[in-house]
Amino acid sequence: MRKLYEKNEIWFAVIWILVYCFATIPIRGNLGDESIWMTIVLLVIAAGATAFIKINHLEKKYGLTGWPRNTKRYLFFIPMWILVTGNLWGGFGKACDGTGQVFAVISMLLIGYVEEVIFRGFLFKALIPKDGIRLAIIISSVTFGIGHIVNLFTGQADLETVIQVLFAVAWGFIFTLVFYKCQSLIPCIIAHGLVNVFSRFANESHSNMTAWIYMCATILTAVVYGIYLVRLPDEEHSNS
Repeated sequence: MRKLYEKNEIWFAVIWILVYCFATIPIRGNLGDESIWMTIVLLVIAAGATAFIKINHLEKKYGLTGWPRNTKRYLFFIPMWILVTGNLWGGFGKACDGTGQVFAVISMLLIGYVEEVIFRGFLFKALIPKDGIRLAIIISSVTFGIGHIVNLFTGQADLETVIQVLFAVAWGFIFTLVFYKCQSLIPCIIAHGLVNVFSRFANESHSNMTAWIYMCATILTAVVYGIYLVRLPDEEHSNS
């Protein structure tokens, strides 16, 4: 993987995305996120990505060295934290019972970590030298959203998938801008993981209106908070 990384970072990122998708789609479609096999596969992928980063001393490049130095500068990420709770706006529930729910929660946290490292870390950072910041932000965000089309192969309804893609693009835009501006992936990993986890405690019987409100609030926040972040002076950027 090191040779591929040195030769072509974009293809390196794409390979990780493909591995992630092809490894998880069959399990999600046949066994669900609550399967212990989903947890195991995600643990392996997360461990592999983390090992590569640590062995090659890339923690700073991929924003894994610690919390941002000045969270006040980013409004303490409050817009992001508010949206994190969106899956609970329609009430509480449980996706499944017993150990299944435990495995589902662990898997959701791991998905948050893996997707941030892959899309915001590997892909976004690989795109910057070639395409520039603006295009890299757009490509990373849209790719993250389009990646949710794979839910069509897990039996999810078409309309639901389209809504999820738009929702994911908005989240991808927020996460990418936050990472770019503060140079730390930690807030994005935490927020992403919590969004996923809360989806397992959402009231599935709530009206579609709540889901639409959440989606619209996410898109609106992506625009408004995004404008604020774009106008902030950049932190020092380093690819080391």
